[in-house]
Amino acid sequence: MPERVLRFSPAERAVHRATGLLFLVCLLTAVALYVAPVAQLVGRRLLVETVHEWSGLLLPVPALLGLWSGPFRADLRRLDHFAEHDRRWLASLRSSDAHRGRLAGKFNAGQKVWASWLAGAVLVMLGTGLLLWFRFALDVVPRAGVVLVHDVVAYALVVVVAGHILKAIADPEARRGMRTGAVRRSWAAREHALWLGQSSSPSALQASQAADDAA
Repeated sequence: MPERVLRFSPAERAVHRATGLLFLVCLLTAVALYVAPVAQLVGRRLLVETVHEWSGLLLPVPALLGLWSGPFRADLRRLDHFAEHDRRWLASLRSSDAHRGRLAGKFNAGQKVWASWLAGAVLVMLGTGLLLWFRFALDVVPRAGVVLVHDVVAYALVVVVAGHILKAIADPEARRGMRTGAVRRSWAAREHALWLGQSSSPSALQASQAADDAA
């Protein structure tokens, strides 16, 4: 039985990296636009504003391109399915035992909630950003309200993504899975026991890559 189990296909890792890069560009350009000392240091406001707008507009594109990948579509279905063991996983957060009752599939309940929230937040940011970009729409929508929603969701995104990064820093094996595509079997058994049985074939890596290519 192989020591490592395939967790993410090359297409899935590419989507993750491209989305992360676009988010970073959005964040840095927002800082350069709205934090006065940084704005004065960077200058070139029109260029920074253009880069911010286009990086925000392109933010959903990696995920849309990822729909060509079979493994990516399969993981979207997993994230969209909330089962009884997910409810038990959330209930177990009140327990002092870090793993008691926390059986999870490929994604635990926390990751499913995170993914759903992130998708909604990106749509809100995209919608409010387009309203601010095409200013004629603000004749019927109050600009102050659009700016408020855009800013509040942006701050929330920064906090939530920072939490995501801190969780990744605390779990080297999870980071390795996103970087290389494979994780240790012992880690999968501890963190995602319900998923491990689906990935126990010695040819899992080749099968998943074949599915990715076929998609």
